[in-house]
Amino acid sequence: MFRDLLECTPRGLYCPAGDFYVDPWASVDCAILTHAHADHARSGSKRYLSAKSSESLLRVRLGQSIDLQTVAYGESLRIKDARVSLHPAGHILGSSQVRIEVAGRVALITGDYKLQSDLTCDAWEPVRCDLMVSESTFGLPVFRWPETRLVIQEMIGWWEENQRQGRTSLLLAYSVGKAQRVLAEIFRECGVEVASKVAVHGAMLGPNRAYVSAGVALPELPSAASLGGQHDWSESLVIGPPSTQSTPWMERFSDPSIAMASGWMAIRGTRRRRNVERGFVLSDHVDWPDLLTAIGQCQPEQVWVTHGFSEVVSRYLTECGTAAEVLQTRFAGEESEPTLAEKSEEAS
Repeated sequence: MFRDLLECTPRGLYCPAGDFYVDPWASVDCAILTHAHADHARSGSKRYLSAKSSESLLRVRLGQSIDLQTVAYGESLRIKDARVSLHPAGHILGSSQVRIEVAGRVALITGDYKLQSDLTCDAWEPVRCDLMVSESTFGLPVFRWPETRLVIQEMIGWWEENQRQGRTSLLLAYSVGKAQRVLAEIFRECGVEVASKVAVHGAMLGPNRAYVSAGVALPELPSAASLGGQHDWSESLVIGPPSTQSTPWMERFSDPSIAMASGWMAIRGTRRRRNVERGFVLSDHVDWPDLLTAIGQCQPEQVWVTHGFSEVVSRYLTECGTAAEVLQTRFAGEESEPTLAEKSEEAS
């Protein structure tokens, strides 16, 4: 059922009626991209389609010269025998759900998404569909996110305590999405005047500029490397990607207090395994309650569940009366592996 609407091929999710792919993991002629994370936006395709608000990030990721067509959220266009529109996913800047309609039936590919509010991107919206392809990165009942503002207040308290002790506050957060969300929330709570005490890893400079060019209010921040070897880090908040842990980049900070912002911090023992002092539960993916809420609001006849705890979610939905099955893809969800940009900037 629905294989004529959408199928999973060696190149990725394919719509036969429109002859296009969604977030392909190999080079194709036409690729619709849900967002700019590396496991969803890969280089090498001839033409791309995305939400207008994702353009700045995608050009940072894939190159300024890519053949990229953008559309506003909700704008409908026909691609051969398919009607396509993009809708906010609430994951990161420009993240989209892809609605595909063929002969009166609708498939919805969520990409990565969350229902929590986020200052840096448009809020997720439900899209009625017959087939829903949903991520399940945190598809277990143990994952229930605290209110964002409370997490940010904990983070600020940690920073203030470190300042009293003269220690650098080093926060590990993903370069695209998580870092900008944290920064926007901190500046809302503390005011932009604290920006003079904030620095970032070099891999975040491009994404930060992309967010600003898309209309997100972020002050210009320096890279840690640009501040020189004699810089006093005792009151600083420095944000770097998880891949920098135990690399030469971190040696510039003496006795730092290292923390991580991730949904995985909700699991007991993860903080110890990651060798960090503090863990802040902050994710750009749906937790268990919001996953079920999203599926309920979209009212699909069938759900294909991908990456994460897909077997658990599929079994639960089936037991509750919704047809569901596991879809094997190459999407990673919230991982700690370095992106290409981070690898190239690790010495910065």
